[in-house]
Amino acid sequence: MGADCLFVYGTLRRGSNNKFARLLEDRAQFLGAARVPGRLYDLGPYPGAVASNQPDDRVHGELHRLTDPQLLPLLDDYEGAEFERASVAAQTENGERVECWIYWYRGAEKGRRILSGDWFLRV
Repeated sequence: MGADCLFVYGTLRRGSNNKFARLLEDRAQFLGAARVPGRLYDLGPYPGAVASNQPDDRVHGELHRLTDPQLLPLLDDYEGAEFERASVAAQTENGERVECWIYWYRGAEKGRRILSGDWFLRV
């Protein structure tokens, strides 16, 4: 695994009702739940994650193996200018560390912090 993997934590997660979440489901293999070091913020219709080196700061989401090389440019466009694709080490439920892509939030407004680190829980 590695550069062919993507960690998602918000509107691209399975069960999200949008075209790009369905595209990811069709063109990638779901590997399971995972987490990355970071802080999650509620930006209204979507979340934004920022990197953190604090041991208790975690963003929960999903790990996917990309099977279509043309998928990342489409997702880059979907995420837009407020987000930057970068490499991160995700930890799976069984403790394995996996290098993967993530979209970090780079916008100015952070919104309310989601203390659970899980967009679906929003607490």
